[in-house]
Amino acid sequence: MAVIDNVSANGVPPHLRGNGAPVQEELTLTDLKVTGTIPAHLDGRYLRNGANPITGMSDHPFLGDGMIHGVRLREGKAQWYRNRYVQTPYITDPSRNILDMDTGLGDMAMSKANTHIFGHAGKFLALEEGHFPYVLDGDLNTVGPTNFNGKLTGSFTAHPKICPLTGEMLAFGYYFLEPYLTYLRVSPTGEMVQNTVITVGGPTMMHDFNVTENYVIFMDLPAVFDLEMAMRGELPIHWDDNYPARLGVMPRDGADADVKWFDINPCYVFHPMNSYEEGDNIVIDVARFSHIWRDGAMDFPPPVLWRWVINTKTGKVSEEQVDDRPGEFPRVADSVIGRKHRFGYEMSAPELGGSDSPLDDPGAIIKYDRVTGARTSIELGKGRSPGEAVFVPAENPSSEDDGYLMTYVFDKAKNTSDFVIFDAQTMSQEPVASVHLPRVPFGFHGSWVDASVAN
Repeated sequence: MAVIDNVSANGVPPHLRGNGAPVQEELTLTDLKVTGTIPAHLDGRYLRNGANPITGMSDHPFLGDGMIHGVRLREGKAQWYRNRYVQTPYITDPSRNILDMDTGLGDMAMSKANTHIFGHAGKFLALEEGHFPYVLDGDLNTVGPTNFNGKLTGSFTAHPKICPLTGEMLAFGYYFLEPYLTYLRVSPTGEMVQNTVITVGGPTMMHDFNVTENYVIFMDLPAVFDLEMAMRGELPIHWDDNYPARLGVMPRDGADADVKWFDINPCYVFHPMNSYEEGDNIVIDVARFSHIWRDGAMDFPPPVLWRWVINTKTGKVSEEQVDDRPGEFPRVADSVIGRKHRFGYEMSAPELGGSDSPLDDPGAIIKYDRVTGARTSIELGKGRSPGEAVFVPAENPSSEDDGYLMTYVFDKAKNTSDFVIFDAQTMSQEPVASVHLPRVPFGFHGSWVDASVAN
């Protein structure tokens, strides 16, 4: 079990040391040095969100203020790099407390907006799972929170899924008071068309979920809200060995009565790789933790790739460990979300190996072939750590993996970062292109937003 040491060094907790240290200056850089060749057809923005406390301090990695780091690509050039705070109420008044039961957890406009950023229906959405989304413009300026014209009354996940076939955005919200779970569906043009309460056993932390062509699958797992912890001002989630772990399968336009529940072994999943239907089965690949937060708010054992197969006829779920190398932030090509995938990608970083892993160990980007079982990786070298790798297709792609992997890579020796583009098909160790940047702190999730989606 890995329990991250949370003892401060010079008053600075571990998540704010090294490349976890926040950057508070907002930059706009246009004279960017590039090594290699940026593919000329790429026209859009690579955007990544993360927790970057404006005061320089936060009590937990999840509680910093949202900052977007973006690179604009067009005509084979990196036109700019920008980093911008999402202008939430915490930026103008950092004394506000997101864990306050009334003004923080209870006010849906009081988002930190620090976890993900998406492009959908012509808008850029900065997301954090406890509150409303925040809308940004193409230069990363904040427009403000959105409740979808009053149709959204509760929280909105940081991990919606955009169906590649219909253009719908499928989402959900969870909350510490009833209703604990609400399923949400947004049309391709951005209107909320479904808001359905789903019955679960209690106030679980449901960070992500799964979709297929016909179903959504909720993960009702044993990380539950703790009111006493909230009243003490702590991150109010703990592990409950008595709370059953199960998966709920519902038609994408279904209702609470349509949900069918399937028991699984206790575990926690922040992020699935993908899910799809195969006959009577639903196949789900996930980055699985044996537990989280059993022994405190920094208790994270190393996550590894597993596969669940739900047999919808027998009611049984088979569970198989795929790999023993720690990896997280799994992704597939956007074109196969909810459809059968052959390839998936994960970030592997020293921190994922547990508290005994030296932070200057090499990071890597892992590629899984789920047909052959092969695993290949781009090994970044000592002291070089990647973020989540986002797949972007090549021009007129000839296969599912014909494209690029984009991410920020931190170089500890130089104390700088690169925006890198790797060849996803060959997994060559040499980037297709690197855009050299100042230090970009570690963050959470990001997206490639093509100019055809939002500009």
